[in-house]
Amino acid sequence: MEIVTSEFFQRALIGGLLIGVTAPLMGFFLVLRRLSMIGDTLSHVAIAGVALGFLTGVYPIAMGLVFAIAASFAIEKLRKAYKTYAELSLAIMMAGGIGLASILFTSGESMMDVNSYLFGSIYTLSNGDLLTIGGVTAVVLIVIAVQSKELFLLTFDEDAAAVSGLPVRFYNVMISVLTALVISVAIKIVGALLVSALLTIPAACSLIIARSFKQSIVTVILIGELAVLAGLMIAGIWNLAPGGTIVLLLIAVLLLLLLLRRGLRLGG
Repeated sequence: MEIVTSEFFQRALIGGLLIGVTAPLMGFFLVLRRLSMIGDTLSHVAIAGVALGFLTGVYPIAMGLVFAIAASFAIEKLRKAYKTYAELSLAIMMAGGIGLASILFTSGESMMDVNSYLFGSIYTLSNGDLLTIGGVTAVVLIVIAVQSKELFLLTFDEDAAAVSGLPVRFYNVMISVLTALVISVAIKIVGALLVSALLTIPAACSLIIARSFKQSIVTVILIGELAVLAGLMIAGIWNLAPGGTIVLLLIAVLLLLLLLRRGLRLGG
């Protein structure tokens, strides 16, 4: 248990717990709006930005953030162009992100460092990384707290929100940008290939056990925090990959809840 007292582990714990709040929280809104795959899309675009950051000597997370935000605006444009087939916007942007990342990966020897962003490298978080993650967390929590009523209406009935005079386009872009912010800082913690799990699985769990909007909000945060905390402890003690451990714990919780619900139905 000496690892718990190490500075790098304490930084990892702080960063993980911050992301354990924001990623499931944003994922909850995405799942309810049937945009679960936006996490994969933006993470692949962000990793292209990270690769460019390594290539140009710019702070990788900042470059990934710029790419993800740009992609979030592009997705909204494409969603309007393909109203009946809105999911095409995600497929197009994901393909573009993967294509650009594959080119950048092979453009310099330093690209080997990008592996930490693909699979997560929470133990290498710096104080600068923590400040970035903390800033994103503060922005997300403040926006959601201030705009909770509007987000509730938009999430459950976008047409009614538009009729009531709510600027739907603005809020759609806002949600996409907030998601891009969270994904950009989360990829160093759980990795671009796993970040969508932290966005969606806590929301999937809340759909099983929560009975109201507020309960769902609390549930996704609790599940995210518990998974991150337990995952980091298990990974630290048994020398496992932290990102993968967190994701597998989330899946285990989801399977357990599904089994419990099935057992209650059979028992009833």
